Amino acid sequence: MSGAGRLIVSAPSLAGELAGQPGPVLLDARWRLGGPPGIDGYRAGHLPGAVFVDLDRDLSGPPGPAGRHPLPDPAVFQAAMRAAGVSRDRPVVVYDDGDGLPAARGWWMLRYHGHGDVRVLDGGYRAWLAAGLPVTAAAPAPEAGDFTARPGQMPVLDAAAAASTGRAGLLVDARSAERYRGENETVDPVAGHIPGAVSAPSAGNVNPDGTFKSATELAARFAALGARPGPAGAEGAPAVGSYCGSGVTAAHEVLALALAGIPAALYVGSWSDWITDPARPVSTGG
Repeated sequence: MSGAGRLIVSAPSLAGELAGQPGPVLLDARWRLGGPPGIDGYRAGHLPGAVFVDLDRDLSGPPGPAGRHPLPDPAVFQAAMRAAGVSRDRPVVVYDDGDGLPAARGWWMLRYHGHGDVRVLDGGYRAWLAAGLPVTAAAPAPEAGDFTARPGQMPVLDAAAAASTGRAGLLVDARSAERYRGENETVDPVAGHIPGAVSAPSAGNVNPDGTFKSATELAARFAALGARPGPAGAEGAPAVGSYCGSGVTAAHEVLALALAGIPAALYVGSWSDWITDPARPVSTGG
């Protein structure tokens, strides 16, 4: 997964690709915890040809014991992607309105289900606007795609594996430092973090304009936490896992780690799954 060019794309570069035919499939994944709904922003203006995908409906299953944003049924995800025009042999670019969180979830979901050419628009919709590129409010009518969902193509953690990674590897918590320490939990009913996890807020992966920091900067950030570039399972390299509140922000962390050349597994259920079992330990503080 290494190589920034295979993971993210700048607005000017994407515009050049779209000048050809057929160009990448564009997925607008705007979403914010607590709203407003991303579809509102999409309807006001989006990249020409982009199709809106709903994080809660298309990129997640219904909330429940497995967390607030568990994996959807593969058939449901496949149908949503086909309806959006996603095909197995056509590149896909996912974007949001700038913070990269829901776009990274879309990137991870497609990679997990077997699509081999998925990128995130670096800086999202804001970067597209800043570059003076065209937008539209017209909804496209994409031709149905032929994407086939093949789950399991990206590494994942369950609660037991997350606990093990916290003990023997490197488990990064992508939430804010305050939520990690248990000082300010406004989303989930229990505050704190998984024992052994280290705090690495996803905000530290990006520049003020929402674009990702360079691979060198990201590698230095994660090296300071104990990670280093190299293939999964390389001698001396710790197993790396990522979690957050519900598996959205953690996907952003997995993408940032990939940009740094560090493979990482995603705990999809994350904190919202961990706390469903009162027997699982909870740590607080730094």
